[in-house]
Amino acid sequence: MKKSPSSNSIALLETLVSFPSVSLKPNVGLIEKVQEILAEAGIESFQAPDPEDPTRTNLFASVGPQGIPGVLLSGHTDVVPVEGQPWTSPPFEATHKNGRLYGRGTADMKGFVACAVTAMVAAARQPLKRPLQLALSFDEEIGCVGVRHLLRRLEGTLPAPYLCIVGEPTLMRIGVGHKGKAAYRAVCCGQAGHSGLAPRFINAVHMASDLVASLRDVQRELAETGPREEGYGVPYTTVHVGTIRGGRALNIVPDECELGFEIRNVSQDQPEQILARILSRLAERTKQDAVHPEAPAPDIQMVNSYPSLSTAEDAPAVGLLASLLPPGTPRTKVDYGSEGGLFKQSWNETPVLICGPGSIEVAHKADEYVDLSQIDACDRMLQGLIDFLCQ
Repeated sequence: MKKSPSSNSIALLETLVSFPSVSLKPNVGLIEKVQEILAEAGIESFQAPDPEDPTRTNLFASVGPQGIPGVLLSGHTDVVPVEGQPWTSPPFEATHKNGRLYGRGTADMKGFVACAVTAMVAAARQPLKRPLQLALSFDEEIGCVGVRHLLRRLEGTLPAPYLCIVGEPTLMRIGVGHKGKAAYRAVCCGQAGHSGLAPRFINAVHMASDLVASLRDVQRELAETGPREEGYGVPYTTVHVGTIRGGRALNIVPDECELGFEIRNVSQDQPEQILARILSRLAERTKQDAVHPEAPAPDIQMVNSYPSLSTAEDAPAVGLLASLLPPGTPRTKVDYGSEGGLFKQSWNETPVLICGPGSIEVAHKADEYVDLSQIDACDRMLQGLIDFLCQ
């Protein structure tokens, strides 16, 4: 008996979960498995690997007529680590229980990847008038790193897609936006010395504390008077310090302190302008320091960034996707980043939407799962998309 799309997607998801494709580790085995499935359906694909490590690689495939705008399905194949988490089932082994499938990546976002590959195979048997395309990436979880290699490979060779759907978990709601992100590493340099003579030396931890205070000052300003974009859990730009390391011993004045911070910006804000405000506040604090007003400014380097995404809710692409989903499906903005902003940056005229099975609430946690009903809903949406591409 012929399998339904959902049974095919679920079987493939079980296979994909078995690949421990944690960020910064090889994913080529998973990609080669997908290529094998596509090849059996007569679909050509190619890899776009990390130039320094071919075991970490992207995939691009297209089915249907070429040279005209199509619909691009985007997914990442990497997952976050499982070490230290209290899993009650093997994280890299699919476990069925109570209508759910448990395993690392089931929600974020191998569930969508399985549905997208299944849709590609189904589309190969249909008289498409527009192409259906698939982009799978590596190392998305550490700042949308891998997909940049694929976008460079596609530059100037692929017509701007008619629509791009990024399948991050939204419970099959229509995601129309997310904030941008810029991550920074700051190194504050001081002077080592005996703590009994502490005031004679520049304390790097104290300098880092001044930087943190300046970050918090700007955060308060952003919360009170900054641009607001309703729909997010926090509707304004946020500044956050995530790590801080400094000092060797209590009786040594620290000569170095490093901290990591990020800016997650609404579309009306620019991270470089926010950073300039932070540095201005820090300069004011340093100038007021009666002991060491000559303290050097910290060395701040951007580690990673990706742009925000914003698609108008009344855009035709939103109407198209809504027509493929149950009536009344909510529009939403997501509180996490995605590769969507980079796709929009590459093809400015392409509308980009976020829509995929599963909930972000269970992603990155122990016993991550996806409801099988979500896989079925995604398969039905993609089948409707294939029908659209045949019109």
